[in-house]
Amino acid sequence: MTEHVPIAKPRRRLRNRSALAASMLALTGCTPAGFLTGLDRVSSSADARKVGNGLAYGSDARQRLDVWAPRARSASPQTADPLPVVVFFYGGGWNEGSRGDYGFAGAAYAGQGFIAVVPDYRLVPAVRFPAFVEDGALAVKWARDNAKRFGGDPRRITLAGHSAGAYNAAMLVFDRRFLDRVGVDPKIVRAAALLSGPYDFYPFTEARGRNAFGSWKQPLETQPVRFARADAPPMFLAHGAADRIVLPHNSHSLARRLNQLGAPVTLRIYPNANHVDLAASLSRPFRGRTPVLAESSAFLLRHSR
Repeated sequence: MTEHVPIAKPRRRLRNRSALAASMLALTGCTPAGFLTGLDRVSSSADARKVGNGLAYGSDARQRLDVWAPRARSASPQTADPLPVVVFFYGGGWNEGSRGDYGFAGAAYAGQGFIAVVPDYRLVPAVRFPAFVEDGALAVKWARDNAKRFGGDPRRITLAGHSAGAYNAAMLVFDRRFLDRVGVDPKIVRAAALLSGPYDFYPFTEARGRNAFGSWKQPLETQPVRFARADAPPMFLAHGAADRIVLPHNSHSLARRLNQLGAPVTLRIYPNANHVDLAASLSRPFRGRTPVLAESSAFLLRHSR
């Protein structure tokens, strides 16, 4: 099912805020994601809080994660009804990114009623495919084993991600081998919400793709669309129609393949939205840009009951 979701024209206030954000970003030298996290803290109504910082899920320095929870949760989360868990993988072309810069994403999903886990993972050039997906599997294992400590339900694990992070989540969902190898039943993933992800991008015509995947002897084994299966958990695929970094055909191709297999999939195409818009829409100051946070959260909540 494909739906083109209308996006309201930006109001003058939002345009002014975007211009101010761009100016401040240039002055501070922050990463765009880090700046969004800073803006999120300033404008937040404090509906989420970080409850775990830099927790190890492996031995490598990059194998660390943060945990976010709704602020309204009891001081003793184990005594309250457990919440669904979402593991959110950020993007960055597999060669950059930091969980600290994506606190806005963890806070966004925690504010929607999740225990949100935001892991770092090893990056190119220190590693190549499939190391970053293997790290994702270990992060899911950690979420399964530790969710209860933070008030989460280990039986209600979902995945989300943006760009390269959406790719990582897709591979975990479709290629059972990654979770199997770390002793996790792939059926543990109840649903996934993937934003602006690359799923069908071979041959590698772009440098980041070549650097991350070009040395793999069987390149088609790197493509999520090749592993799509009829018994996949429900998938929410979102893309901006104006995305020129990861072209929308990736989501169209994966949705088409899942439809052919009879797997449950919802495809959202947001007119006029670009690659950054979907990530920015998770940050409180820019949530009016697209409804992706509300829609992806509702999808994950519905399918994790």
